[in-house]
Amino acid sequence: MNKILLAEDDNDMRRFLAKALANAGYDVISYDNGASAYERLREEPFNLLLTDIVMPEMDGIELARRATELDPDLKVMFITGFAAVALNAEAEAPQDAKVLSKPFHLRDLVDEVEKMLNAA
Repeated sequence: MNKILLAEDDNDMRRFLAKALANAGYDVISYDNGASAYERLREEPFNLLLTDIVMPEMDGIELARRATELDPDLKVMFITGFAAVALNAEAEAPQDAKVLSKPFHLRDLVDEVEKMLNAA
């Protein structure tokens, strides 16, 4: 089973996304900040990091950068309401990261996660 690490500081959004992904058959571990999510990534491998960009303590771009230093094969998807700001050239986000702009349909999220995890 594919394991997804979800980092989202909005409690309702985090629960909503975790439930939708679990219902789609994924093993989802979720955290409300980037620092805690990063500590979990140091303990065990995941297939996908799904992270909000704007979060306290450690933002999603920093989390993704550090996470892919730990595991270069980790796939990364950002979820954000700030897509224009999301991945500017200075951001140092992983090159093949996907950005899904809020609001989005859960079906779109599950479809994008599936595509990323099935890509070679």
